[in-house]
Amino acid sequence: MDHMLQGMFGEQSLTKVAGLYPQESDALATARRARGLPGMQPGQVRVLGPQDARSWRGEWLGRQMEPEDGGIFQTLIRAHMVAGLAGAVAGMLLYMWLFQNGQPMVIASPFLSLIAIVGFAIAFGLLVGGLVTLRPDHVRLISTVRQGLRAQKWAVVVHALDGHQATLARDVLEDSGGSVVRTL
Repeated sequence: MDHMLQGMFGEQSLTKVAGLYPQESDALATARRARGLPGMQPGQVRVLGPQDARSWRGEWLGRQMEPEDGGIFQTLIRAHMVAGLAGAVAGMLLYMWLFQNGQPMVIASPFLSLIAIVGFAIAFGLLVGGLVTLRPDHVRLISTVRQGLRAQKWAVVVHALDGHQATLARDVLEDSGGSVVRTL
């Protein structure tokens, strides 16, 4: 499943797991445990503190939470291409089904019906591609971490490369007593 999704996204890390901790020592100990997970690279685990929530460091915080700028742009392109193409295919299938079942409006004007049905399906697919690009699940994680940092908590953010790493990271963060939030 991870490989299928990777074709639509340009980022290497599709899933992020974050844990909030009241003490710096808890966060650092959890980060050490997370870095020791199988296949985990040191750059995949980041520790953020209350000082990182300051407004003048907002861009820095954003880069810590979403470090793959180039990947995000690739996600924008790929998501729109894949979803738009899927919309076109779905529109063609719907048109063929309506045509074969003798739908009067399609039979009366086959070319205009084809343009309308496929055009709307492509537009809908592009809207879905935009929604995928926005990544509402990431927005929830980022806002939760920001709120925690402003409340003087410490955060450990893990950028998992696959579902297995995400599950292991979630388990480590939960076992260490953190308040855990995860993207899809």
